[in-house]
Amino acid sequence: MECKDIEAILLDALSLAEVKVTQEGTHYKIVAVGECFDGMGRVKQQQTIYGPLMEHITSGELHAITINAFTPTQWKREKVFNM
Repeated sequence: MECKDIEAILLDALSLAEVKVTQEGTHYKIVAVGECFDGMGRVKQQQTIYGPLMEHITSGELHAITINAFTPTQWKREKVFNM
């Protein structure tokens, strides 16, 4: 599955300000930024991302996924500390 396809699915399904998907072999890394994550715990954030992708996960098309979800405020702080 192409990274751009995953990004499009997530942007269509969720209110995200930004989404970036990278791939190394069969492993995908998703960074999602949106107000929709405000007040959510990490598990709920991951479930929110998994939801729109579930069809592709159950088919085996996607199977190794790392998810990092942030609110816009958290994302600004993350970029400052990890640059």
